[in-house]
Amino acid sequence: MPSAVFDSSEYDRRLERTKERMAERGLDALFVSDPANMNYLTGYDGWSFYVHQGVVVTQDRDEPVWVGRDMDANGCRATTSLSEESIRPYSDDHVQSPHDLHPMDFVATVLDDLGVSDGDIGLEMDAYYFTAKSYTRLQQNLPEASFEDTTLLVNWVRIKKSDAELEYMREAARISENAMQAGLDAIEEGVPEYEAAEAIYSQLINGTADYGGDYPSIVPLMPSGDHTGTPHLTWTDEEFRDGDPVIIELSGCRHRYHSPLARTTYVGEPPQEMQDRAEIVVEGIEAALDAAEPGVTAESVEKAWRDTIAKYDLEKEDRIGYSMGLGYPPDWGEHTASLRPGDETVLEENMTFHMIPGLWFDDFGVELSETFVVTSDGAETLADFPRRLFKA
Repeated sequence: MPSAVFDSSEYDRRLERTKERMAERGLDALFVSDPANMNYLTGYDGWSFYVHQGVVVTQDRDEPVWVGRDMDANGCRATTSLSEESIRPYSDDHVQSPHDLHPMDFVATVLDDLGVSDGDIGLEMDAYYFTAKSYTRLQQNLPEASFEDTTLLVNWVRIKKSDAELEYMREAARISENAMQAGLDAIEEGVPEYEAAEAIYSQLINGTADYGGDYPSIVPLMPSGDHTGTPHLTWTDEEFRDGDPVIIELSGCRHRYHSPLARTTYVGEPPQEMQDRAEIVVEGIEAALDAAEPGVTAESVEKAWRDTIAKYDLEKEDRIGYSMGLGYPPDWGEHTASLRPGDETVLEENMTFHMIPGLWFDDFGVELSETFVVTSDGAETLADFPRRLFKA
């Protein structure tokens, strides 16, 4: 029997909203290849996204159709409630084929069998795992079809979370708190960076006393020393040294739902300049969180941050946050709304964002972040963790 991550009514609502958006676009079918969107519509959860797979949604079927590698069909049966008719596996000779076979050849036969081979079909053309060859093979196999780029159609359905989704994100936040504390406790002079990474990873999987954790979509990021001015670096064999700033960005994961958290620590006594910058980041975050509520725009939340740091003659050109939640490698972001100038997305209740307005300089950087949900009362941060610069 499939594991019950959500009840069937949850998936029914998601499918209904997706079909409504398809109707607005005049689509007969939608081929979803983003593994997060596949999970969202069906519950499918497997590390199989390194080969071509997808979910087909049509207007006249009550459930989506999963298409994937034959050896992954049992994974579909284990994690979804789809009927056998809706599980369509392709043979292994389509994988890295020496016979000029491609999984999209099989997808084309499924679309033909569903009666949409000459219809308007939406494709996630900018999804990580949908390749240029996938597109050209579908074109070759279905010359009468009309293809449209619907990369973010399901993503925009996902942007507002259900109560059940929010509960998993809150559970992920508990894991994030434990993992962050483990990382901070492990960092000290003379300790290799990878040992701190090990402590973080162990806690991400151990979870809490009540439930375990899953693998996050992004590995823990942990630049240190001079590299803290450069985001998105991981760990090395180097030992932490006195005078090293260290940034930790991580996320607990619960049933593929994330709650990212970032903090900065310092090995030894941090210089006054760094303490001052950390206080500015905290002040800016709190101003932005105070501005986040239903009815305001994403850019107005960013403006609260920007106006705060401008008082100190500082500016940050990058966005300070993005919508997120359900995710698979390499990203937990939803690729929809961003907290930045020009984004006029109106915030609504149950939207979730990772706000990470770090400040990076030539010789050091300071990152603090919060994941928050928009509520009727404003922004609710999911993690409960001290918002300050730490000392190792």
